[in-house]
Amino acid sequence: MNLNQVTVPAIDVGASVRFYEQLGLTLIVDSVPRYARLECPDGVSTLSVERVEELTSGPGIVIYFECDDLDEQVAVLKAKGLVFKHDPVDQSWLWREARLQDPAGNLICLFHAGVNRKNPPWRVETIES
Repeated sequence: MNLNQVTVPAIDVGASVRFYEQLGLTLIVDSVPRYARLECPDGVSTLSVERVEELTSGPGIVIYFECDDLDEQVAVLKAKGLVFKHDPVDQSWLWREARLQDPAGNLICLFHAGVNRKNPPWRVETIES
């Protein structure tokens, strides 16, 4: 099984598309103002934005994009005018993360985890039959 895509809600799909294009994704389905799908620059995953009448409250979606060159990528995005909630910081779970929000308020985490993404020192060992 492989994660194909994530769909996020937005009231203004066009604003979200422009935001994700600034992050480096490429628009591949343009049904704005109702729907759009974008392709990630690396790998095969896609991200969809779907129009909703109202956004839900409380903790919502967090989208994680891994970047091998996190600090440089954040600097490039800041130069484009994107505003970060916090700059890259080393986390106790061995990832380096920077966070920002898309125009709909969805939380975006740009991170670098390397081998620790799927194989942290505390990974659960599986027992084979």
